[in-house]
Amino acid sequence: MPERRAAHPGLYPARGEHPPLLGQCCARCGHVAFPPNPYGCESCGAEADSLESRALAGAGELAAFATVHLHAGKGIEAPFTVGLIVLDDGPAVRATLTCRTDAGLAIGDRVQSVLVPQGADDAGNETVELRFEPLPRAASAGDA
Repeated sequence: MPERRAAHPGLYPARGEHPPLLGQCCARCGHVAFPPNPYGCESCGAEADSLESRALAGAGELAAFATVHLHAGKGIEAPFTVGLIVLDDGPAVRATLTCRTDAGLAIGDRVQSVLVPQGADDAGNETVELRFEPLPRAASAGDA
């Protein structure tokens, strides 16, 4: 039976409507980090055995973004948009957004994680990549 696989299995699961990011928390100082660091806490310097795995909610706020119009790589076709997302659980991450251009985006927009199919191998196993999709903006009271 074909499987669904994460393109980067150590960073997120290949299931769920809005999958978490697989981060870590320092038991000594409480620092939350993504991606996981195998060497120790980047904040207080605690040894690696002080780090605990933690699922970080795949939701946050867009802090910056840019559209890439020319890209020589084979994994993604330009244009595509990359964002800096401050996760609700703490750390900031850079990730590809689901929107191809930045039209309509604004700093402070809410975003959530989604899995985007990237293709399948000869056995039918599907590879998925974690991206972030902008959420619709709530209507303000003055819009009524």
